[in-house]
Formats: sequence, C-alpha cells, structure tokens
Amino acid sequence: MTVNDAPDALDAPDALKDELLAVALEAADRAGALLRDGRPADLGVAATKTSPIDVVTEMDIAAEKLITGFIAERRPHDGLLGEEGASTEGTSGVRWVIDPLDGTVNYLYGLPSWAVSIAAEIDGEAVVGVVAAPMRGETYRAVRGRGAFEGQRRLRCRPAPAFAQALIGTGFGYLTARRAAQAEVVRAILPEVRDIRRAGAAAIDLCDVACGRLDGYYERGLNPWDYAAGALIARESGALTGGRPGAPATGELTIAAAPGLFEPLQARLEELGAWHD
Repeated sequence: MTVNDAPDALDAPDALKDELLAVALEAADRAGALLRDGRPADLGVAATKTSPIDVVTEMDIAAEKLITGFIAERRPHDGLLGEEGASTEGTSGVRWVIDPLDGTVNYLYGLPSWAVSIAAEIDGEAVVGVVAAPMRGETYRAVRGRGAFEGQRRLRCRPAPAFAQALIGTGFGYLTARRAAQAEVVRAILPEVRDIRRAGAAAIDLCDVACGRLDGYYERGLNPWDYAAGALIARESGALTGGRPGAPATGELTIAAAPGLFEPLQARLEELGAWHD
C-alpha cells in the first residue's frame, strides 16, 4: 500500500483495525512485562530532557526499542513517533504513536502508576489505542467506533456531576515557570470542585476518566504520545476530549470529561489561562 491509497481514518477496513489492535496489544503486553519484571533494583536516571527533573531511564529506552522493533517486524511500512526518539515517516498511511513508559518518575521511585501507551493513527486520527498498566493488572483498549474496554468490561465514563462535586485529575510539567503557572490554576480550581488528584501518568488519568475513577482531567504541556491512546479510550467510553474552545487536545491543553462537565471545565480553564504559562 502506498501513501496515496492509504485508508481514510473513518473508513478503514475492520480487518485493518483488528490487525492494528492485535499488534498494539501484543507490543504493550511485551513492553509491560519487560518493565515490570526487568526493573533493576538500582535503577537510575540515564538522561534528562526538558529539565533536570524530566528524566529518562534505561528501561524507557529498552521498552521503546522492544515496541518499535516488534512493530517494524509486523508492519514494516508504517510510520513511528516515540517519546524516546523513534521517528519514521512510513509509506502505509498508518503511524504509531508510542510512549514506552508513561509515568517515568513514578517508575523510578517504585510507585505503581505507570503505563505503556500505544496508538495507531490513520491520517492523523487515532483509530486504535492501548494503555497497559501492569501494576494494576489492567489493559485498556479502544477501536474507533467500537467502544472502550478493559478485559471483557466495557468502559463508561461517569455521568457528569455538578461542577462542585467533580473529582478532577491533572498533572504538572517539568519547567519551573510552567509549574508555577499550573499551581495557580490548581489554587483557583481546588475550592470549586470535590477534589484534585495528581497520579503522574497522563495515559492512566485519561483511562481513569474512561473507567469512571475520575470525573474529569486536564493538563497543559502534553505531547502526542502522552494522550493519543488515552484520549481515544476516553472518547470511546463516552467522554468528550479537546483543548481550548473549538480546538482538539494539543500541547497547549488537553481536557477529558463527561458531556455536561466538559463544557464548564473547559470554560473555567480558558478563563484561568490554563493553556499558557
């Protein structure tokens, strides 16, 4: 298949979606097992990225190498975009967006909230998303138009509560100025909602919206690999996702919540300038 006859995201054949889901599930399972069972007792920081506290470990690198190698073997003509540097254009019209270890700092410290996130896109639209959370014993998955699942359980986001009764998840960046601005947004929102949660892994937060464990979630500064799979899973559970009013989720702002909560949450975040530092 050449790029000119690549399938449209909305009209991709079911057989292709099934194949992409199978590849994503196996790749996530293998990487999750590597990370869970292969974590060295003396795990340390291998490198830093945007700041001294934005870390990469040897296991992030090993997991991405495993995933990209597996996908290249199964689907050699697909493109790749990975957090730890994998970037291939591909010719099939399919691109994989990979976070081999979402929640690296949690993983480094031995906290259980980390995941492997893999999405398959066609024409820039996610059609398959898988998030494996080995320490939870859960793998979340979605195919566009087919719903979201964990195992055999179909996922449904929680019905929208009143804003004052909403449990909201968020996360913070690693740049000092950004963290200070994010703290001001939390300071304003915290008295207005039930409570705020900060788990440290965007993919898991998005899946928690899908599972009904959070009413809503927002974060500034995410990259495509942070939200590509989780946002699809949230949408397929019935949640709305987006960024600033009229815009999709981007690095400026990513929001997920049930209809009825999404709108006031988005409006409040816009009012507070949550999309800029």
